[in-house]
Parts: sequence; structure tokens; C-alpha cells
Amino acid sequence: MSILIKPVVTEKATADSELNNRYTFLVNVKANKVEIKKAIEATYGVSVEKVRTMNYGPDRKVRFTKTGIQHGKTNATKKAVVDVAEGDIIDFYSNI
Repeated sequence: MSILIKPVVTEKATADSELNNRYTFLVNVKANKVEIKKAIEATYGVSVEKVRTMNYGPDRKVRFTKTGIQHGKTNATKKAVVDVAEGDIIDFYSNI
């Protein structure tokens, strides 16, 4: 089970990482805070002070087409906002 899926690189997340040393990741829905902390410390070599998680449910959509009603939904996701110790930094663009 891969815990970290991908980092969130949005305008809000980037500003939060520059100003408050907080980074946002999409993580596995079944991962808990302890597993997320260990995965980030192992992957990026930083010390994590605090982990906050947010669960997002699936978005359900209905389309009315010629062939009938089409029901669909997106997958449920989980975000983790991680506070990194002062002086540590995560550089997402170093491998480009």
C-alpha cells in the first residue's frame, strides 16, 4: 500500500509552504496520521511536527442523455497537511 500519492501544487498550497513551512499531499484514504508522518520522513528526509488530514467524499453526477440517465461518481480522496520542523524544506522541483 503506497501511502503518499502525490503532492498538491496549487497556489494556496505553495503560499502555505513558503510562508508557514506547511506542505500538502494527497494520501491513501486508509492511511492514518502516524503512517503519513513516517512515510514523509522516510521519503523526503525531514522531521514532521504535525499532521492534519481531511477526507473528501466522492462527487456524484447525473447526466441526461439520449440513451437515458447516466449516473457516475469520482473517487473519495484524502489530503494531509504536514507541518515540517523549522529549517527543513521539501523541494518538489529538484528532480526536474
